[in-house]
Amino acid sequence: MEQGIIAMTENSPLIHVVDDDDSVRKAISRLLQAAGYEAQGYANAGEFLLALPISTPGCIIMDVRMPGPSGLELQTALNRQGNILPIIFLTGHGDIPMSVQAMKAGAVDFLTKPVQSQTLLAAVSNALEIQGRASQQQERMDYLRNCYQSLTDREREIFRLVVQGKLNKQIGAQLGIAERTVKAHRAQVMNKMEVNSLADLVRVAGELQLETEFSDV
Repeated sequence: MEQGIIAMTENSPLIHVVDDDDSVRKAISRLLQAAGYEAQGYANAGEFLLALPISTPGCIIMDVRMPGPSGLELQTALNRQGNILPIIFLTGHGDIPMSVQAMKAGAVDFLTKPVQSQTLLAAVSNALEIQGRASQQQERMDYLRNCYQSLTDREREIFRLVVQGKLNKQIGAQLGIAERTVKAHRAQVMNKMEVNSLADLVRVAGELQLETEFSDV
């Protein structure tokens, strides 16, 4: 495994180059470093897998045909592990069915060798933008899940019934509690979920995909 030569700050993206061709791998790494990126090379899929888990933002540039697991097989393995690093395929042996398979599996680009420097750098820039958005979305989802986990069982009941459009009086009658108690629990739900309106609460329920849990049995 080859370490890039540029010092990496805490939030600097790291570009992973997976290619069994030593000259290609080094040429891509030099290009990336000249463009201001940190690059790290791997001679095969297995070497890259040994480096997991990777918490640094970035993306992956990899060949399709390599000794051992192919690039497509590595993509499948990474998808199973919940990988959020965008993948750019760069190959000298690509065809349309292969590119379709890669793109359907989530690759952000499928380039053929030799590739123009600006084309590759543009693909990397696009991949990093995609990764940044995915990372922000993941952080938001984690935060919302933590907020939801902080609710008591009663507060989750109130959450469910409020999102279903029921009034405080109706909720109180259904649960056998006073309307003022419903109001108190509802205020706690709004506070813990950090929302200011019913519309926001419904939107958060949608983001958390709570439709099944919130549906009437």
